[in-house]
Parts: sequence; C-alpha cells; structure tokens
Amino acid sequence: MVRATFSSKAAPTEAVGSSARKHRAILEAAIQVFLESGYLGSNMDQIAALSEVSKQTIYKHFSSKEALFVQMVTSMTDTASDSVHKEIPELSEDLDIAAFLQMYANRQLTVVLTPRLMQLRRLVIGEVARFPELARVLYERGPQRAISALAKALEQLAAHGLLAIDDPLNAASHFNWLIMAEPLNKAMLLGDEAIPKPSTLRRHSAEGVRIFLAAYGKR
Repeated sequence: MVRATFSSKAAPTEAVGSSARKHRAILEAAIQVFLESGYLGSNMDQIAALSEVSKQTIYKHFSSKEALFVQMVTSMTDTASDSVHKEIPELSEDLDIAAFLQMYANRQLTVVLTPRLMQLRRLVIGEVARFPELARVLYERGPQRAISALAKALEQLAAHGLLAIDDPLNAASHFNWLIMAEPLNKAMLLGDEAIPKPSTLRRHSAEGVRIFLAAYGKR
C-alpha cells in the first residue's frame, strides 16, 4: 500500500520534470539550428534530431515552427536582459557613482556583445518583414527594458544628490547609447571578430561614464 501510494504521487512530478527537460532541449536545439541556418533554412526535422525528441513532441510544446521561432527570440532576449539587471547594489547616498556606472556599463556590454546575441540580432533584422513583431520584442525586452530600468536607478541616484538629472528616462537613453552604440554597431556589421576584448570594453565603459558624468554629475 505504501509503495503504491508513493508511486502515484511521484509519477505526475516525474512527468512534469521530463516535460520541462524536453522543452528546454527543444528550445536549445532551436537556438542552434535557427542561428546557424536562418528561419527559412531550418526545419523541424533538424530540431527534432538535435533535441532527441520526435516532431510530434515538438508540436506538443510549440504549435508551429513560427511559434518556436518567436519563443526562441523571446527566451534569448529575456535571458540576456535578466543577466544585465541582476545583483544591482543598493543605491545609497554614499555609493561610488562612477564605479557603479562602470560596473553597469561593462556588464551590459559583456552580456550583449556575444556571437550568439549578434547572430540573433542579425537574424531578427533579416526576418523583420516576415515577423515584424519580433523586432518589437527584441527592442522592448532589450534596449527599452535596459533604459527603463536604468532610468529608475538614475532617478534614485539624483534623489540622493549624486546626479543632476531632470529627465531620468532621457538621461538613461543617453547613457545606454553612449555605451552601446559604437561597439554594438561594429560587431553587428563587421562580425564576431569585431567584438572588443574585455580590456577594451572596460576602457570604453570608463570613458563613457566619464563623459556621462561630465553632463549629469553632481554640480
């Protein structure tokens, strides 16, 4: 009796765990296949073989190739965005403002400037006519989320008297593109070889923060 009771409770849990593992495997396979072959050059047979599940299983998790593609873009963008915003220190009035901004800038550059994310951006741009909503997803969950989150932090820092800011959202936009514009555009257009080395990114972050503080630093 005891053994039967345990088995009946465990089975649903094991089924859920197995389903979640398959979901992750399908998504990881989709990322690899779509980034390597593009949307039109990819098919569900490739994804099924790589994830070691049947096509029927894929369609249980994702209703179509289009749905899987959209989920891939959303998942990659959210994961990158979450990595930028994790572990933000407490914003107190004794915070080293330059060190904080350099940390944030360098983290943003390091997370975004990877071959995978550059491939994703190029892929979405190439498919924007077919999937216009994906460009919106990439922008809203990437740069727009970063700017909105930074605006809240800058507003707090201004309230502590560490910055002189009238429009936090505008200041956050200035900071974001001051840091991201040049290295991002180079990597997008010139390929993975143009992704700067960590030491170069740190220097770029420090210079960007210096310029930002010249405009918005405490007067």
